[in-house]
Amino acid sequence: MNTLIEKAKDGFTSTFGKEPTVIAAAPGRVNLIGEHIDYCDGFVMPFALEQNFVIAAAPNGTTTARFGDAKVEGIIEIDVAGEITESTPKWSNYPRGVMHYFREEAGCTIPGFDAYIISNVPSGGGLSSSAAFELSVATMLEGITGEKLNTKTKALLCQKAEHVFAHCPCGIMDQFASAFGETDRLVMIDCQSGEPTLVPFENPDLTVIVANTCVEHELSDGGYASRRKATEDGLKIIGKNSWRDVSMSDVDAAKDTMGDVVYRRGHHVVGEIQRTIDAAAALKANDFDTLGSLMYASHASLRDDFEVSCEELDIMVDIARSMGKEGGVIGARMTGGGFGGSTVTLCESDKADDIVAAMTEQYKEQTGIDPEIFTSRPSKGARLI
Repeated sequence: MNTLIEKAKDGFTSTFGKEPTVIAAAPGRVNLIGEHIDYCDGFVMPFALEQNFVIAAAPNGTTTARFGDAKVEGIIEIDVAGEITESTPKWSNYPRGVMHYFREEAGCTIPGFDAYIISNVPSGGGLSSSAAFELSVATMLEGITGEKLNTKTKALLCQKAEHVFAHCPCGIMDQFASAFGETDRLVMIDCQSGEPTLVPFENPDLTVIVANTCVEHELSDGGYASRRKATEDGLKIIGKNSWRDVSMSDVDAAKDTMGDVVYRRGHHVVGEIQRTIDAAAALKANDFDTLGSLMYASHASLRDDFEVSCEELDIMVDIARSMGKEGGVIGARMTGGGFGGSTVTLCESDKADDIVAAMTEQYKEQTGIDPEIFTSRPSKGARLI
């Protein structure tokens, strides 16, 4: 983190010829358990990664916001005195949307400023780099304007920015995890009430391995949208207002009416809601055998009932599982939306390096792909440095 901050400062100075006065950071996130149930009033249990977006910034005395990026040549300029709308390049719509809604929520003007962006959150791995980007911009704006927002308000305005400016109808998990994250805490989010609860993850003997398979598959059936519609259809057939009110016996009773696909989607939703509740209890009780079993069961359900896994994700989980408790692996599962992206493996800290090496070698042998694998423990959410 210190290296990233220094790179942000140096990049700002070389780009704009002065020293930054504000440094903001916001982390990516990984979800330990609770997949594809955020839009079903379920529970999710992500945490903030140690990998962050960092923005160095300073007022520039104009009405123009200028953004430089470590990974993109050139500077984009955005007029902050008038209406802020979508434009090009495409990535600029993230800060455009955040500035638009920050100004609306804070009820303030945004002065012109210069900003330099750098990140070590892997992109394309289902680790919410977009949410980290949004939260880092919103937090930087707090420093530039002096207007401090409520954490939930800040997270929700970033979600709205992604909906409207980036045209991605994401749930609340990504922004909440990046905003509410704390060191040694998971963020258990009740997606029905929209309230987060911090779950202790203090045992230093536990580490999480995040393995980006470095693949992303497109599905011809519309992937995400078709599955979300199946959950809506299933709930309508059962005749209840929320999946939180549905039992597995309700799903089984409606099986013939639902048909096979909708039935299996509903089977996953009810099972995953309960698995997430049970995982939080197992973690609190230091019952790691149960926690590991719940992670494997979650992956199996996502693979077989929700059908959002893929060969590469299954291979990565199988590699981790084959090492077993003797090798230090407690549990593993795919994480994120699926069809590629990353897996999450809970393991013993002192064996993490050996597990990472084995996963890297065996995955490359079986797929020909070099994965991107790193370890992380729950870290602090969006903040001013």
